[in-house]
Amino acid sequence: MLLSYMDVSTSDVYPHVPLSPIHRMKNQHPWRVRAAALFCVGLVSGCASLPVPAPHQDEQALGAPLPYEPPLAGLQVAPALPPVAPEVVKNGLRRKKKIALTFDACSTQGPSQFDERVIRTLVDMQVPATLFLGGKWMEEHPDETMALARYPQFELANHTYLHPHLPRESDERVHEELSRTQDMLFTLTGRRATLFRAPYGELDARVVQLGAQDGMIAIQYDLASGDPDPHISTKRLIDYVSEQAKNGSIVVMHMNGRGWHTADALPRIVLRLRKKGYKLVTVSELLARPLAPPVNAAPHLKD
Repeated sequence: MLLSYMDVSTSDVYPHVPLSPIHRMKNQHPWRVRAAALFCVGLVSGCASLPVPAPHQDEQALGAPLPYEPPLAGLQVAPALPPVAPEVVKNGLRRKKKIALTFDACSTQGPSQFDERVIRTLVDMQVPATLFLGGKWMEEHPDETMALARYPQFELANHTYLHPHLPRESDERVHEELSRTQDMLFTLTGRRATLFRAPYGELDARVVQLGAQDGMIAIQYDLASGDPDPHISTKRLIDYVSEQAKNGSIVVMHMNGRGWHTADALPRIVLRLRKKGYKLVTVSELLARPLAPPVNAAPHLKD
């Protein structure tokens, strides 16, 4: 059975604006994908979207492992998390006036983008949030990833490496999508994610079980903002999210430029939700789940 909570997508992006003046890496990362395009058939613009049926592929092509080079000195392997019970969560307890705002940084076929205004609003308004980061997105935005980790209000979670349709992939491919993203997150920030979100909101029992083996539960959402839809105006986005949100809601929006009016709408969304008495929290706080214990490793990435 395929579990899917989907939204509409678009391919337009905002220009990249640096988050903070952290020193830029001098060279490109040595483990960059050599032939990722061969394996990105399922990778489309947007993060939560109506998926286009994939062309027929033989099992070998569909389940082939990711074409990464072996990890070199710059990429640290994240210490494994203990397995957890498989679980799919789309909302928290309905009896508490808490809401979790979540933002996806999806990896895309072209250069992954970053809408700095979304993060700046969250920082300026002191809004806790859970950020689901793609591995390729972090690879292309190492400075921004390290900067995000400096804010204790942000929970950093796993959004796979190349944003594939996970139910179509082999066990090996699913594990590598999740584990390589963990490695990138750990290398840059010293953190490990205990939550993952499947691209396009597509899950089945097998994918949930594989994520649990890697120490993560699957996080969906009960309120898709619709922010990747170019036909949704700023006012409509504000009205929809603030009116549809309820106790325990997990709201999905985008921070990779896939939201046309997300940055414009976000301040008013936050104000309206707070005016209604909602406390904005991370997903782990919403679910009363502990974060992964810290590991004594200084984040770094060698050229």
